[in-house]
Amino acid sequence: MTLYAAYGTNLDPARMGERCPHSPLQTTGWLEGWRLTFGGEEHGWDGSLSTIVQDPFEQVFVAVYDITETDESQLDGWEAADSGLYRKTKVRVSTMNGEVVVWTYVLDAYEGGLPSASYLGVLSDAAEAAGAPHDYVMALRRRDCRSTGL
Repeated sequence: MTLYAAYGTNLDPARMGERCPHSPLQTTGWLEGWRLTFGGEEHGWDGSLSTIVQDPFEQVFVAVYDITETDESQLDGWEAADSGLYRKTKVRVSTMNGEVVVWTYVLDAYEGGLPSASYLGVLSDAAEAAGAPHDYVMALRRRDCRSTGL
């Protein structure tokens, strides 16, 4: 088993339970020195996709899961890491019990563009379900987004 940090829709423990049923939530924490952003608009579904970039003045809330090899392989498919859309990278997460080294996905595309309103809503709900602080969730909900007209 290996530790994975989710910052996007996989923050939601229920969603991860469906995608990776053998990989329990271990803890939550912060990626310090990283910023949540969006990119790959040309690859997205009605807008840009979530990703993280290094930024010494920011931090990103994450949920840390203990991933089995089988679940990791399935998650690679969900996140299109097996096709190169996302790549894996190692990061340090600050938790209540200290720092842990984990892997996460980073979009292999240019930063920019806006996420769809529906995608941003799912992302905000996932952060809330994972126990993100209220101000973090509200900042997500207030981000600029594109309306899909639905």
